[in-house]
Amino acid sequence: MKTLLTTLALTTAMILPGSAMARNVTLTTELNSYRGNGAYLVLYVTDANGAYQGTLWMAGGKSKYYKHLPGWFRATRGDMAQISGITGASVGAGRTLELNFDLSDALFDAGYELHIDSSVENGRDIANDVVVPLTSANAGKTVRGKRYIKNFTFR
Repeated sequence: MKTLLTTLALTTAMILPGSAMARNVTLTTELNSYRGNGAYLVLYVTDANGAYQGTLWMAGGKSKYYKHLPGWFRATRGDMAQISGITGASVGAGRTLELNFDLSDALFDAGYELHIDSSVENGRDIANDVVVPLTSANAGKTVRGKRYIKNFTFR
């Protein structure tokens, strides 16, 4: 169900009817070892102009902390409808979050970028801990995060 919601949310407005093709993509986010509680993460997509297009996943269950995911919160104005049905538990230090989605082919090699914001209680809030262009050339390449994210890949 989550995959279907994500696919619909990100592709309905961007694809002409009848031309929608999707590919199964695995997103793997490995966190650094740090002291403290589990990290809140949000994975979202922007277009070639940097405009917010949709949220793929929110890791962290307490909505009062979502304002600490600065890039996403600014882009959505904290609209909880953007994450309805696509949330899970926070991710502990040194742990890995692996997600599978069917994403529209139209998102690849067309200027779209995947962003991951992160936040840890009593720690810093990090907008764009990871930013990676959704290109065929980047598939399988490891991207290092700025703070809480050790590395990220999509395949």
